[in-house]
Amino acid sequence: MKVGLIGLPGSGKTTLFHALTRGEGSPAGGGRDALVSVVPVPDKRYDFAVNLFNPKKRTPASIEFLDGAATIGSGDSGGGGKFGSDFFVGIRSVDALVQVVRAFESPLYDKAPDPAKEAAAISEELLLADLQVIENRLERIKKQLSTRKSGAVLPEQIEQEILLRLKATLDEFKPLRGVELTEEEKRITKNFDFLTAKPVIVIANIAEDDLANAQDLPLLKSLRETCAEENAPLVVLCAAAEREVSQLDDSEQAEFLDALGIEEPARDRLIRAAYQALGVMSFFTVGEDEVRAWTIPVGANAVTAAGRIHSDLARGFIRAEVMAFDDLIAAGSWDVAKAGGKLRLESKDYPVRDGDILHVRFKV
Repeated sequence: MKVGLIGLPGSGKTTLFHALTRGEGSPAGGGRDALVSVVPVPDKRYDFAVNLFNPKKRTPASIEFLDGAATIGSGDSGGGGKFGSDFFVGIRSVDALVQVVRAFESPLYDKAPDPAKEAAAISEELLLADLQVIENRLERIKKQLSTRKSGAVLPEQIEQEILLRLKATLDEFKPLRGVELTEEEKRITKNFDFLTAKPVIVIANIAEDDLANAQDLPLLKSLRETCAEENAPLVVLCAAAEREVSQLDDSEQAEFLDALGIEEPARDRLIRAAYQALGVMSFFTVGEDEVRAWTIPVGANAVTAAGRIHSDLARGFIRAEVMAFDDLIAAGSWDVAKAGGKLRLESKDYPVRDGDILHVRFKV
């Protein structure tokens, strides 16, 4: 999974990126100043399995964070910043977007922070970028159709019809994520990687002094209302404090977080929000050879999970041995849980649940 961080200059976007990645990141190659880093997904269930089985190989789930290229323009909080074309090349490949907005006073700006207005400005830039892509493609389709003879419906005409419908939505300043498309329509438009079709998570970057009052901060009232209306998750944090936390040893982090009144690191909260926004979950394969966490869509069945491990397992699927992770934790060992009847056989249509442990029986 890829998650892209975007924001106006001074929003704390790159500071948050360093907090999430513990200062690690390499050039993404997708635009000026863009950085990328792969981060292991924190999961206490995975940690429990590693301690229990002490496997030769350990493979946690991972998520890739992209710090989008810098914006250009005025950079005033609340609007005016423009994204360069190189920015969109780098960010279109991500699965979800994280909009970082400034909700703290800064000597870099004459204006007071207005996080709701800043979020709206970013959303408008994404919408205009999608609109430009559609208009360019429609112009090319128009030229192609002008040279074709009339007759049977052409693929370009089908594409044109879909794009005109999407353009009408953008013309109303509505994002494309609210448009329902058939599987065939999704296939036709997949390569456009529309920005406003991607799930969005909003980050309100507040001052450290406001952490104790984060839930009742008047500055965030309008932003909370907007996020609720658009069904966009809102995560409130202080990127500067989170970066300090990320530089500490694990043993020191809990004490520092507690002193700041933060229940868990930003990385954990943001990754959980990303999983929810993307509609994905984790299942596990465990044993002395390897403990591994796998990411699949919520609602995926056993044969889909098997295919995630290896295509041969899906092709020759017979049954899946399944144990709920909570049952393993409660029993304290695999053998005790199995003896207690917690290991069951399921067919290919079994809907895998978050945290399930799977062992696939197959024959090719």
